[in-house]
Amino acid sequence: MKLLRSALGFLSLLSLTALLHAEPVAPTPAPAWKLQDVDGNVISSTQFKGKVVVLDFWATWCPPCRAEIPGYIALQKKYRDAGLVIIGVSVDQQGPGVVKKFIASMHVDYQIVMADENIQAAFGPMDAIPTTFIIDRAGIIRDRKVGLEPAADYEQAVLKYLKP
Repeated sequence: MKLLRSALGFLSLLSLTALLHAEPVAPTPAPAWKLQDVDGNVISSTQFKGKVVVLDFWATWCPPCRAEIPGYIALQKKYRDAGLVIIGVSVDQQGPGVVKKFIASMHVDYQIVMADENIQAAFGPMDAIPTTFIIDRAGIIRDRKVGLEPAADYEQAVLKYLKP
């Protein structure tokens, strides 16, 4: 696990140097999942049926991940009533305590869950974090991005799936 964390840390730094844009992907049903939030409550993908979900795999130690959080907070606030849900999937190995402190310090107001190996495998190999998916209202993965993208650009990608 330490090797995986080191590799992901290195790759996340690489993603900081090159801004990558969200790219539509072949429509694929999103895998179902059940994960615990930082308080130990079970959160399930079924809770978000009919919503547009931005599912962001991230970590507290990842500079590009940290840089994206204010944009996700703003997106959630701006489009919550239109059916947008932001879910951060923390891949931190230190456990929920570290993540909970980070959430409080960054004033994160969207759902954060703790990753497990099953969800990472279900969403495919991740070469770097952040890796972020847009899942449409029908539960179909429509977009995948790896790395940091300016919030205004990513907002445009999200808006394509929020429109009725």
